[in-house]
Amino acid sequence: MLDLLDSIDTHTPLGRRNKAMLELMYASGLRCSEVVELQISQIDFSRQLLFIHGKGGKDRYVPFHDYASDLLEDYIESDRQDIMMKSQQEHDYVFVNKFGKPLTNRGVEDIVNRIVRDYDPTKKIHPHTIRHSFATHLLEQGIDIRVVQELLGHSNLSTTQVYTHITKQHLKEVYDHSHPRNQQNH
Repeated sequence: MLDLLDSIDTHTPLGRRNKAMLELMYASGLRCSEVVELQISQIDFSRQLLFIHGKGGKDRYVPFHDYASDLLEDYIESDRQDIMMKSQQEHDYVFVNKFGKPLTNRGVEDIVNRIVRDYDPTKKIHPHTIRHSFATHLLEQGIDIRVVQELLGHSNLSTTQVYTHITKQHLKEVYDHSHPRNQQNH
């Protein structure tokens, strides 16, 4: 995931938008619909929190880190501003298309598809893959599953447990590599 994110070309305003958007998705585990609905008023840069209107009308606060914050702030203050002025659009949606209109779910999917095609055409990565990676990576780092549940906005823990299958494999690999009795077999 990090290699994919690092591969994004940021030499154009839309490239910087793409980088800010995908980094924010990975930083906060946002659904595609939450990204396209995100408005500037929902971002608290001083506390690095997003106020997300999630699925089923469930609202939550989600943190984002310094790296995503810097990219997002630069995009909003420079590139988004330029796009909006050229197209004479006026609205509060954070992520806009080249015409200054709010991005759609399909627009995000197309952006991810183009980035993935340029990165590695053999890979199948969708916007939800970024959310999945967010959850899996947190779980692999030992974050409590209930915290991940809250960050993802899941009502039921069983929904979050879908993301633990890779973590179980990771745990098995660490165990196999680390247990003293098992190391004798290597």
